[in-house]
Amino acid sequence: MAAGTIEMKMDTQAAATRVLVVDDEESQRTALAGMIALWGYTVETAADGVEALEKLASFPAHVVVTDLMMPRMNGQELLKRLQGQGNAPQAIVQTAFGNLETAVAMIHDLGAFWFLEKPVQSQALRLLIERAAVQGRLAEHAERLERQLSYRGVLGEMVGASRKMQEVFALIQQVAPSRAAVLITGESGTGKELAARAIHALSPRRAGPFVAINCAAMPDTLMESELFGHEKGAFTGAVERRAGCFELAQNGTVLLDEIGDMPPGTQAKLLRVLEDQRVRRLGGKAEIQLDVRVVAATNAPLEAAIREGKFREDLFYRLNVFPIPLPPLREHKDDVPVLVAALIEDMNRKHGTKVTDASADFLDRLNSYHWPGNVRELRNVLERATILAGEGTLRPEHLPPGFGGAGVPEPAGATNNGNELRVPVGSTIEQAERALIELTLEHTRNNKTRAAEILGISQKTLFNKLKEYGAQDAGAGAG
Repeated sequence: MAAGTIEMKMDTQAAATRVLVVDDEESQRTALAGMIALWGYTVETAADGVEALEKLASFPAHVVVTDLMMPRMNGQELLKRLQGQGNAPQAIVQTAFGNLETAVAMIHDLGAFWFLEKPVQSQALRLLIERAAVQGRLAEHAERLERQLSYRGVLGEMVGASRKMQEVFALIQQVAPSRAAVLITGESGTGKELAARAIHALSPRRAGPFVAINCAAMPDTLMESELFGHEKGAFTGAVERRAGCFELAQNGTVLLDEIGDMPPGTQAKLLRVLEDQRVRRLGGKAEIQLDVRVVAATNAPLEAAIREGKFREDLFYRLNVFPIPLPPLREHKDDVPVLVAALIEDMNRKHGTKVTDASADFLDRLNSYHWPGNVRELRNVLERATILAGEGTLRPEHLPPGFGGAGVPEPAGATNNGNELRVPVGSTIEQAERALIELTLEHTRNNKTRAAEILGISQKTLFNKLKEYGAQDAGAGAG
């Protein structure tokens, strides 16, 4: 009785599994399809890659069994096209003698499930179809779970049940399976890297590397080496060959964070890489073929930089294929409770604390704040509160002193109103200088390159000043 039940379950699963056989030789195609149908699978056939793509539009196969060498479109090009569309079926490649190396490369580069040498052994093919079908069903199940979680306010490491965040989640889920370049915009702290990681995790490249580079945190002289790599001796200090971010992200995703801070000369070289899908290391002679998905992020509108001649318009259009704007936290404060719950769980794991929840008064204080630092600032506030509480419920006394005022405290004696700074008599030079720098950073949405230009100082001077202010604040807190 049990054995019969198991056999019936297997037969039901087989009948629900769709297999597409692709082969240009009619006799082999028909024989293979007939054999697979006898095993209980639903089967369709196609004579080449072009017809296979047409069939898949109305017959969403779980498994594709394809020949490698075919006219019009061969098996390699077919897999490449399927990978580009996303949600590709599991592919088993048939290869004749002499094509073994190509077949192995297809598994590595194009995500084929496996390969079989001709003539195909029936038992081996049957076992591979069973395993590929299971893999396909697991992928479908994972995708359904991810979609259900997003409806509940979770997508990867991103959290938000509000209408604005649900719109963001929908955009991420739409673009992730494709190969399109994505430009993520939003203020500092809104979660641009988390969005990029979610795109990568939901894409066919999820098994490949995710490499992030912050263009604002890197000296201009090192940026090209970090992006494109260099050969030994390419410049002073290049004591060995080094792969750049694009090479390291092969078959995966590269995030170019704060792309607006990239120097114009590097922008031109980046555009060439994106157009040709090839990269040449500094000091190198040979070009390296790339298969990399590019996601860029910026906290400052690139349109303004284009008008000022600081960002290439052609590069903008290359990157802005699919824009995703992230809202500031002040525009979706109804997400604060779910964010707090997720962050408490995260902080408990990180610090070994046992905080259970947050009181209504605590949440009211959070909701009344305007969050200039967005979710990153909320995370910092929750981390401090969780450590202070240690266990139980978070209460208002666990918030930083003075929390809920006008934001970051102004230096004594200096006040600002919008874009105007007032420094009364009696203020020190240091107080006035700090107030001006912080107001300028607020005006540029924390774009340090732009702030340094407005202030007429070098980026190095600005970074040193900010480091000095951080040390002063830390000292005041310790005292």
